[in-house]
Amino acid sequence: MNYSGDHLPTVLFLFSLCAVYEVFERMAYYGISSNLVIYLTTKLHQGTVKSSNNVTNWVGTIWITPILGAYVADAHLGRYWTFVVSSVIYISGMLILTLAVSLPSLKPPRCLESDVENCRKASTLQLAVFYGALYTLAVGTGGTKPNISTIGADQFDEFDQKEKAHKLSFFNWWMFSIFFGTLFANTVLVYIQDNVGWTLGYGLPTLGLAISIIIFLSGTPFYRHKVPSGSPFTRMARVIVAALRKWKVHIPNDPKELYELELEAYAKKGKFRIDSTPTLRFLTKASVKIGSTSPWMLCSVTQVEETKQMIRMIPILIATFIPSTMIAQIHTLFIKQGTTLDRAIGSFKIPPASLTGFVTISMLVSVVLYDRYFVRLMQRWTKNPRGVTLLQRMGIGLVIHIIIMVIASVTEKYRLSVAKDHGLVENKGQVPLTIFILLPQFLLMGIADAFLEVAKLEFFYDQAPESMKSLGTSYAMTTLGVGNFLSSFLLSTVANITKAHGHHGWILNNLNASHLDYYYAFFVILNFLNFIFFLIVIKFYVYKVEISDSIKVLTKELQGRKVRVSNQEESRS
Repeated sequence: MNYSGDHLPTVLFLFSLCAVYEVFERMAYYGISSNLVIYLTTKLHQGTVKSSNNVTNWVGTIWITPILGAYVADAHLGRYWTFVVSSVIYISGMLILTLAVSLPSLKPPRCLESDVENCRKASTLQLAVFYGALYTLAVGTGGTKPNISTIGADQFDEFDQKEKAHKLSFFNWWMFSIFFGTLFANTVLVYIQDNVGWTLGYGLPTLGLAISIIIFLSGTPFYRHKVPSGSPFTRMARVIVAALRKWKVHIPNDPKELYELELEAYAKKGKFRIDSTPTLRFLTKASVKIGSTSPWMLCSVTQVEETKQMIRMIPILIATFIPSTMIAQIHTLFIKQGTTLDRAIGSFKIPPASLTGFVTISMLVSVVLYDRYFVRLMQRWTKNPRGVTLLQRMGIGLVIHIIIMVIASVTEKYRLSVAKDHGLVENKGQVPLTIFILLPQFLLMGIADAFLEVAKLEFFYDQAPESMKSLGTSYAMTTLGVGNFLSSFLLSTVANITKAHGHHGWILNNLNASHLDYYYAFFVILNFLNFIFFLIVIKFYVYKVEISDSIKVLTKELQGRKVRVSNQEESRS
C-alpha cells in the first residue's frame, strides 16, 4: 500500500502492531522453552542428558522450520498469508500443549524419588500428545518467525530518507520490544509454573498469543504487502546448473555483453537490477549468451548476483553455529546447575529458569546503550551510520562468548569444590552457595546477544536480495536451529565418550559428581577456533550495494536513455 504525505507515523504504527505480536509470541515461546527442562525432569521423569537433548532438539526444530516458511512466503503465499496460516497452527499447538500439562491422564503420576530413574516413565500416548503439541507449535513458528520481522521491516520505504533513517535502528528496537515478552516469560510465567501450576503457566501465554494475532490482523488494510516472486531455491538452482553446464565458456571482459533484462523492467516497483560483480566469478557463466534461452541455460545478471549474495553469506552463517550452541546452554545445563544451588531469599525460592530473565534484562539495557551512545560515539570515529559494520558487531559478540564460557568453567569448578568439601558429591545434596554465583554468565550472555544476535538478524536481512528477504531472515533462525542440534550431538557424544571404558563421565544425572567444568572448557576451545574461522571468512566478504544507491544509478541511466532517444528523434526531424 502507498501512503500520501508524511506517512512515517503510519509506518511506525504498523511496526508497533507487528511488535505486539512478537512480544506475545516470545512470551509463549520462552514460557515453554525456559522451563521445559524442569518439566521434562520433574513431570516426565527424564534424566539430565535426555531432558537436555529433548529441549535442544525441539528448540533446534523451532529455528530450522523458518527456512520452509520463508520458501512458502517467497514462492507461493507471500509473507502476510504465510504468517496468518502459520499463526493458526501455532495457536493450535499451544492449546494442545496446555491440555497436555493440565489433564492427569496425559502425564505420569507424581514421583518424590531423588533419582528420576526410579520413577514411572510417561506412556507412549502421553509422550505422543506432549511432543505432538510441541512440534505442531514448531511448524507454526516456521511460518511466523521469518515473516513477522520481515513484514515489520517492509513497512519502511528504502527510498524515503526519513523512513530509511529509522530503519537503521529497526532491528535494535525490534529486539528491544520482543524481549519484554521474554522477560515476562522468564520471571512471571516461570514462577507461576513452579509455584502455582503448569496449567496457568501455559494458559496465559496461549491467551496472550491469541489476542496478539487479532491485534496484528487489525492492521491488514494498511500493511505494505510484498508480492511473492517465485521460489528462491529454483532461481538459485537455475544459476548453479547453468554455470555448471557452461563451465568451459569464456566470460566476456565487458559485463554489458552478459544477458540482462531491459532497464525498464527494473524501473517497475519491486524490481531491482544488480550489476555484475567479480566475486564468485564462476557463477557469472550462467549469464553468458550461447544461443539457448532456456532458464536452466541462461540467467540474467541480476539473478546470478542474487544467488551470489545468498551463497556469500553461507560462511558467515557457519561461523554463527558455535555461539548458537552456547545459547542452547542457557535453557539446559545452566538451569540444571541452578537446581543444585541455594535459591532462597528469605522464604521466597527463586525458580532456576528465572535466571534467564537476567539475560533479557542485560540485553534490553545493552541494546538501549548501544543504540543511544555506542553508535553515536563510533559514528564520529568511523563515519559509518551504524557506528561499526554488522560483521564487526558480530565479532564483538563472539569474543564475549569466549569470555562467558571461561567464567562458566571457573564457576562450575568452584561449585564442585564446595560440593566436595561438604560431602555432597554422592548424595546429590544442595550446595551451600547462592544461585547468584551463576549470574555473571547470564548477564554476559545478554550483552553478547545485544551484539551478535541483533547484528546477525540485521545482517542476513540486509544482505539478502530484495526478492529473498524472508529466506535471508530464515538464515538467522537456521543458525539457532543448527546450534541446538549441535548442542544435542556434542552433549550426547561427550557424555558417551567420557563414560567409555569404565570412566566416571563428565555429564551425569548427579551434577555434583559430574565435570561440567571440563565440558565448558571444551566450549572455550571451540569458541576460540570458531572466532579464528570468523576472522578468516569476513576478510573475504564483500557487502552488497545499497538498493537506494542502485536505484539512483538506474534512474540516471533511464534518463540518459530518454535523452538519447529524444536527440535521435530531433536529428531525424
